[in-house]
Amino acid sequence: MKGFFKKVHEIVAGIPPGSVMTYGQIAAMAGNPRASRAVGYALRAVPDGVDIPWHRVVNSKGEISSRRTMQGDDDRVLQRVLLESEGVVFNRLSRIDLKKYQLVPEEHPAL
Repeated sequence: MKGFFKKVHEIVAGIPPGSVMTYGQIAAMAGNPRASRAVGYALRAVPDGVDIPWHRVVNSKGEISSRRTMQGDDDRVLQRVLLESEGVVFNRLSRIDLKKYQLVPEEHPAL
């Protein structure tokens, strides 16, 4: 699993400001399309001092999923604030328009 986590961290590190990717997208890019839940575990396992833009990862509906910190806090409010500060807009259902904001890896070969 360690190699999978490292690959997830590399992929997420490449998501530019104002864009998002889904857990499933990242799992597929990391080599295990059925491991979207493990992407969340990988993001929680980011080592201290490593700057990974975890807030740019959303679920397949364009929603923010619950993300508990080690202290038990829920980061959904923080995630929304961070995304909005990058210009990402949420609709009245608190969803992101994935057609507009979702990063398509084929269009960004650096990923």
